[in-house]
Amino acid sequence: MTMMSAGQRSRTRRITFLVALAVFAQESTWNFYESQVPPLLREHLGSAAVVGLLMGMDNLLGIFIQPWIGNRSDRTRTSWGRRMPYLVVGMPIAAVLFVLIPHAAGSLPLLIVAMFSYALVANSFKPIAEALVPDFIEPERRSRANAAVKIAASVTAIVAALISIFLVDHHLYVAFAIPSVIMLLSILVLGLTVRDSQSPAYQAALADSRETHGAERGKERRVRDIFVEILKDTDRSRLLIILAILLFSCAWAASRSLMTPYGMEALEMSRGAAGGLTLPSGIAFIVAAYPAAILAERYGRLRVMAAGMSVFATAMVLGTVVQTPAGTVVAMCVAAAGATCFLVNAVVVLWNLAPSAHVFGTYAGLYTVGWAGGGFIGPALVGGMVDITGWPLMLVDIALVAVSSVVVVARISSLQRRVAVPAVK
Repeated sequence: MTMMSAGQRSRTRRITFLVALAVFAQESTWNFYESQVPPLLREHLGSAAVVGLLMGMDNLLGIFIQPWIGNRSDRTRTSWGRRMPYLVVGMPIAAVLFVLIPHAAGSLPLLIVAMFSYALVANSFKPIAEALVPDFIEPERRSRANAAVKIAASVTAIVAALISIFLVDHHLYVAFAIPSVIMLLSILVLGLTVRDSQSPAYQAALADSRETHGAERGKERRVRDIFVEILKDTDRSRLLIILAILLFSCAWAASRSLMTPYGMEALEMSRGAAGGLTLPSGIAFIVAAYPAAILAERYGRLRVMAAGMSVFATAMVLGTVVQTPAGTVVAMCVAAAGATCFLVNAVVVLWNLAPSAHVFGTYAGLYTVGWAGGGFIGPALVGGMVDITGWPLMLVDIALVAVSSVVVVARISSLQRRVAVPAVK
């Protein structure tokens, strides 16, 4: 690893903080959405599978929108850079749409329209902020930077849980307004401080553009062509990583989207109290994030990812054995710590396999295809399992899904032992 000067370290820390702030801005609404929109749907619907399906709608949109917008940002050239224009336009619109969701809750069709509108806009900038990490930060430092990003996302989960506990039961409209205000304030800071036209990756992309003819360049940058290249690659690592992301996302999304109704149905908690079940696990995530990055740099990203997912699955089983509010909180804390090992490192593995800086946004979009795909499938899949097995066994259902992702990562590790790739391992 090359030594960094004091100036380089300062710039790395600054951009890491600002990227984390960008993710904090968007996740401030997403986490509250995952926590409190399911109870709004359950006022109209009795099936957990249908609730899970509708909660996965935003992820279905993400499968189509996010790779396209990531690729589009790769091709954008402005004095502000290629990422920030999308953030400063999309985030304020999403904040306004988010406030409208509880006002539409009296009618199921209106609620679905409000959900769809928010999800459509929010998905249009969701991968953009994370793409700033490989734009500015060198490969060997990306796990640490992404740990800071994930910590920021976890802080919003804590914020969402606190809002649920103190406001949801009596001041629902105010509760939805707070995450929107957080988003608006955060994007104001970002808009005044970040110019990604100064990033090394943007400068490299400009240099590459000057050397490549327009028609050929356009062909190289299409999402379809990049994905076909991954499919045809004899080294299946990139494809398997996307599959592992999808599978673990199924388990993670179900554990977040269905936790409030699980607390209400299996643990007989109030809606507000059930919405706070994930609060301590958010703290556990924060504590584990940076160590997960350090462990990955020392022992290998794939090995740490597999170990973390195994811890996640085991915690889900233990949460079923001790099925009380306290037992569930402890299980969620252990599970969050394990999940951190995957969430911090998976996207870094994919970034580091990108063939050039020219496609970081597209690869961020491909990551979110896997993550959004799992987010769409997972709540409906686990919700269907709950319809068969009952709410008390929901955590076991989630554990079964998580185990499948461990198997895929183990397969990737086997492949990488044949063709050693330091950036991945």
